[in-house]
Amino acid sequence: MNNEQLLFQSCLGVVLAGGKSSRMGKDKAHLQRNQQDMLSYSKALLKNAGSSQVVVSGDAHGVSDIVSNIGPLGGIQTVINQFKPKALLILPVDLPLMTATELTKLKQIGELSQSACYFVDNYLPLYLPVNAFVEQFFQQPLPAKKLSSTPETSSKKQPIVNGKRGLAGPSVRSLLNQIPHKAIQAKNPNSLFNTNTPEQWQQAQHLLSLQRKTHV
Repeated sequence: MNNEQLLFQSCLGVVLAGGKSSRMGKDKAHLQRNQQDMLSYSKALLKNAGSSQVVVSGDAHGVSDIVSNIGPLGGIQTVINQFKPKALLILPVDLPLMTATELTKLKQIGELSQSACYFVDNYLPLYLPVNAFVEQFFQQPLPAKKLSSTPETSSKKQPIVNGKRGLAGPSVRSLLNQIPHKAIQAKNPNSLFNTNTPEQWQQAQHLLSLQRKTHV
């Protein structure tokens, strides 16, 4: 086993960048946040939060899914199969207000509790230990996600994943339902503001501008 493989045995950072960005109209990974594209920003966040190495999930930017059209689970399954990590710290590419402090808290609480850890009402970002529960889940066939609403996915209590209530969410939720997990509160709720449309991106830029003025 080489040094790179040894590094992957600890907590591997994963940027989810496999979405089509259809509502944004351009690849969200290339959006500029303070003169840095979102892909670079997301990778830096994961490293600053303590991930030993970072990989990118998505055909255009990194690792292609083994099984297509199953949302974030496709990327998670592929990374686990390819790199054999002990744990994953998973971050969508469309969270411009996320901080390394929030991700570090997520990782630390997940490690201490030895369970999956996510923020209340948001299944992503996610700290995911690759244990027997996770391995057993991914031994099951994973169906392609359905876009039609069901009583389960249309609930008002359904958490939001990448801004899509009831679409990608049930897939990640189905994983969490079968493994030990813990939901925590984010210190700054704005850190979970995701951007799927140009309007949301402009709102995020406004919030960033207010943050810069506050710290001057």
